[in-house]
Amino acid sequence: MIAVLGLVVGVVVGLLVRPEVPAMVEPYLPIAVVAALDAVFGGLRAMLDGIFVDKVFVVSFLSNVVVAALIVFLGDKLGVGAQLSTGVVVVFGIRIFSNAAAIRRHVFRA
Repeated sequence: MIAVLGLVVGVVVGLLVRPEVPAMVEPYLPIAVVAALDAVFGGLRAMLDGIFVDKVFVVSFLSNVVVAALIVFLGDKLGVGAQLSTGVVVVFGIRIFSNAAAIRRHVFRA
């Protein structure tokens, strides 16, 4: 319940304050959001399967974001940032949809 309350407060504050993202960080923000969503859906799936461990979730969340940002940074330095960004989004998208399907099967017993 505390996590949901924190999420709601964070969204409301973000909408009211309208923070500006520095131009240097802009290419990494969408990738970080997709990586974070992957960790959240993975955590939800683990919770429904009864194997959720908070330390694993935090490490997964942080490592997903950091590794995704490093891949995009490396791609920018090599001059193939758009291609690597697309690859990161595709990989995390596949994982998100896989976790969403498992969550759906668990919730609807299908």
